Amino acid sequence: MKTELNYINFSYQTNSLQEYNISLSYQLFGKDLFSAPIILVNHALTGNSEVSGKNGWWKNLIGENQAIDTNKYTVICFNIPGNGYDGFFIERYEDFTPSDIASIFLKGLEILKINSLHTIIGGSLGGGIGWEMLVKNPQLAKVFIPIACDFKTHDWLHAQCLVQKFLLNQNDEPLQKARIHAMLCYRTPESLNKRFQNKFNKDKHKLESEDWLIYHGNALNDRFSLKSYKMMNHLLMYINADEAKLKKIKAEIHVISVDTDLFFSSSEIRMCFENLKNEKDNVFYYEIKSIHGHDAFLMEYQQLNNIIKSILKI
Repeated sequence: MKTELNYINFSYQTNSLQEYNISLSYQLFGKDLFSAPIILVNHALTGNSEVSGKNGWWKNLIGENQAIDTNKYTVICFNIPGNGYDGFFIERYEDFTPSDIASIFLKGLEILKINSLHTIIGGSLGGGIGWEMLVKNPQLAKVFIPIACDFKTHDWLHAQCLVQKFLLNQNDEPLQKARIHAMLCYRTPESLNKRFQNKFNKDKHKLESEDWLIYHGNALNDRFSLKSYKMMNHLLMYINADEAKLKKIKAEIHVISVDTDLFFSSSEIRMCFENLKNEKDNVFYYEIKSIHGHDAFLMEYQQLNNIIKSILKI
C-alpha cells in the first residue's frame, strides 16, 4: 500500500482573481493507479489525505476488506491546500472558496491524467467540495456519496462558523476555544448528557464533560495550526454549489444524513434529495440514526459501512 505524500505544483488564479503557486499534495492507497476503479475521498475540516492505514482517520471505512476495499479500488485523497498537513499554509485564506478548492482538485486530476472516477465520497466539508466539483464537471464520476453535508452552507451553519471566526480572531487560546465551541456543534445535548451524566472529577476539580472539552481543545491545538483552522472554517462557511446545475450531474447521487445533525440538518439534506428526485431518477437517500449528531459519520461505522457496501454493489 502506497502511503507517501506526492506533490503536484501549478499556478492557480482564484475566483477573487488572486494568483497563487499551489502545492497540491495527495496520497494513494490500494491498487496501483489506473489498474482499478478510482475512488476520490475528500477529507473533512480537520482531516487530511491519510484516510487509510494504521493512522488513517477513516481506516474503519477504507482498507483491505473494508466497505471501500483497497484490494479492489485505487483510493486517492488530496489535502485541501492550506490544511498544513504537508507543510503548505495560506495566509490570505479569504482569497479562497470551496469552489476554488474544487477547481484545484479538478486541476490535480487533470495533471494526473485521471479523466473519470468511479466514486467521489466525502463527509462534511469534503462532501461540499464534492458537490462543487461535480457542478463544474458533471460527468466526472459514476457515483457520488456526500455524507453529513449539503450542496450549500445554510444559515445556521454559517452562523456557527461566524462564532468560530470570532473566537479564532481572539488572542487568548483562540484555537482551543473555537474547538470547544465546535465540539458542542458536532455532538448533541443527548450525546454529552448520556456520556457524562454530570460526573465530577474530584482530582481535577471539574466536571468530566468540561475536562473532555478542554482536552479536545488542547489536542487540536497540538496537531493543527491556527491559520489552517481559520481557512478550513472559512471554507465551511461558504459552500455554495450552483443549485440550478445539480440536475446536470450524471453520477448516481447517494446522500447520507444523520438524523440528529446540528450542522447539516437531515431536514435540509432530505429537501435537497426531494428536489433532485424530481429532476433525476438516480438519486437516493439514507439516514444514519444516532444520538451523536454531526460526528456520527466518524463514529457510527456499522451503519455507515452497511450503507457504503450497499451503494458500491450497485
